[in-house]
Amino acid sequence: MEVSTDIVTKKSKRLTSVVWNHFERVRKADGCYAVCVHCNKKLSGSSNSGTTHLRNHLMRCLKRSNFDVSQLVSAKRRKKDSNETLTNISYDEAPRKDEYIKPIMKYEPDQRKDEVISLANSRFDQERSQLDLARMIILHGYPLAMVEHVGFKVFVKNLQPMFEVVPNAVIEITCMEIYGKEKRRVYDLLSKLHGRINLAVEMWSSTENAEYLCLIAHYIDEDWRLQKKILNFVTLDSSHTEDMLSEVIMRCLIEWDIDCKLFALTFDDCSIDDDIVHKIKERISQNRPHSSNGQLFDVCSAAHVLKSIVQDALEALHDVTEKIRGSIRYVKSSQLTQGKFNEIAQQVDINSQKGLVLDCPTRWNSTYFMLETALEYRNAFSALQDLDSEYSSALTETEWDWASSITGYLQLFVEITNVFSGNKCPTANVYFPEICDVHIQLINWCKSPDEFLSSLALKMKSKFEKYWSKCSLALAMAAILDPRFKMKLVEYYYFQIYGSTALERIKEVSDGIKELFNAYAICSTMVDQGSALPGSSLPSASNDSRDKLKGFDKFLHETSQSQNAASDLDKYLEEPIFPRNCEFNILNWWKVHTPRYPILSMMARDVLGTPMSTVVPESPFSTGGRLLDSCQSSLNPDTRQALICARDWLRIESTDGMSVFF
Repeated sequence: MEVSTDIVTKKSKRLTSVVWNHFERVRKADGCYAVCVHCNKKLSGSSNSGTTHLRNHLMRCLKRSNFDVSQLVSAKRRKKDSNETLTNISYDEAPRKDEYIKPIMKYEPDQRKDEVISLANSRFDQERSQLDLARMIILHGYPLAMVEHVGFKVFVKNLQPMFEVVPNAVIEITCMEIYGKEKRRVYDLLSKLHGRINLAVEMWSSTENAEYLCLIAHYIDEDWRLQKKILNFVTLDSSHTEDMLSEVIMRCLIEWDIDCKLFALTFDDCSIDDDIVHKIKERISQNRPHSSNGQLFDVCSAAHVLKSIVQDALEALHDVTEKIRGSIRYVKSSQLTQGKFNEIAQQVDINSQKGLVLDCPTRWNSTYFMLETALEYRNAFSALQDLDSEYSSALTETEWDWASSITGYLQLFVEITNVFSGNKCPTANVYFPEICDVHIQLINWCKSPDEFLSSLALKMKSKFEKYWSKCSLALAMAAILDPRFKMKLVEYYYFQIYGSTALERIKEVSDGIKELFNAYAICSTMVDQGSALPGSSLPSASNDSRDKLKGFDKFLHETSQSQNAASDLDKYLEEPIFPRNCEFNILNWWKVHTPRYPILSMMARDVLGTPMSTVVPESPFSTGGRLLDSCQSSLNPDTRQALICARDWLRIESTDGMSVFF
């Protein structure tokens, strides 16, 4: 109820509600009034009238002027009617006195739950709130359409009535703006790197059979921390062919201006055509440090080759596995059958505490666990065959032997995959001993007198050797740059793998790492002389056709400085091996020893940052490929790339393991 203007007098009574910060109390013979300090309107100020009507007026008044509403947080929230539904909530409904409004706050990960937050100086900002909403959608992978969901609108209206929920198209534009800003930041970061960049190339697909290419940069930063950034998520055209893949990759490299910083390419699949890598090499400057045979430039994912070998084993054991699944289903088909089976297990002295379980065919480790448990009940299943005529899935003794051997194979692959996926800092040095162990076991499996098992082992070994021939030098070099192993680990495994020809293979590795080191030493000399590209350790190629001394720097280094430069590597190899312990951090070691090995540390940074595996930590045992969800696959290509890349860039791990905005 609004009244005419009167003279303002000082208030004589202490006013406790924060609402009175926005009103002056006016006393008159016929009553008391409250004058709004923002619009000079008068309302009843009697103590019997309360403050609800004043609060309601402020919401209307402040909304027009976009003034601070945080001080209206005063009343305690009462329990809402449990029967209230969305259908009886009106968006035009004025705030009730049992509701409060909370402004957008910056998330502080260290803030305790019981800490009191002061809202006195908070100010509502529509633009900032819209930006925070877009960042939330990006960070957590929420669908853009959530802003149009009724439940979301109700929640926001009750939380902050002043926030204007924007349409789907507007929030998409805001997300694209965030992507553009973050992309510039990542671009600047990569351009200032002194080390090299390794690129992982991952193939994705969708339920609609669309194909995507994901490019991820891996590198070790100036503080010797392993980093990775998704650079591109490209939607491949339906007419795309594999020979066009090199052009797509090159366009992305040039877009980020990192083509001359590239050290290694890691592909998901060893079956990727070598021509793709060859075409990329042709497009990139050859005047930079990489081994002449290009082995460090072309790497295959270790996790992928292991999964491919596992699939060969599971396919070979398919019929036996189906019988085991049928046996488990029969035992668990009724309580009577289960009870009979348990009695048989006790009679044949089986004391296993594990229960029979069926596997999930899309996760191969679950098949291993099913086989492992079934083998513990092998004698019980054999006895069940004699006592139950309805049991029709019985295995022969030979089939049980096959299952036992292949389960042993799978155990090795489960353990190694756990090592790969469980490593929080997967530097390249961790892979060599695990891969060598696989190599040695495959050699032994091929010696099996059982024709079925030996032929399977030969098939797996053939696939493994294609991977080994391409990646063994890169794996060995990374192991050498681990001060706990150096050349000794290569010698230890190569004598087991190659036997009488081991010394020749060891020399190949030794020559390879010296060749790479010498290339870095030459680059270091050219950097000192100011002839390298800014922000990198790469030599620049001169375009001056009149310069007749282009090769002089290299000649000078080889004839007068090679001994000094080589001593950096020799000194490292000749010094005692660092003691092995579980607390060892190889990146911290190289950070501390960089002054002692200035050139070798440059090489170590690039080699150790090479992604030797592209396993997904969330699903390392998945039998399928990387699959995009239907929500993301329905977006247009530019928006899809922006949301996926920006999510990766915004994601920061806080001390308590939660992802935060800032």
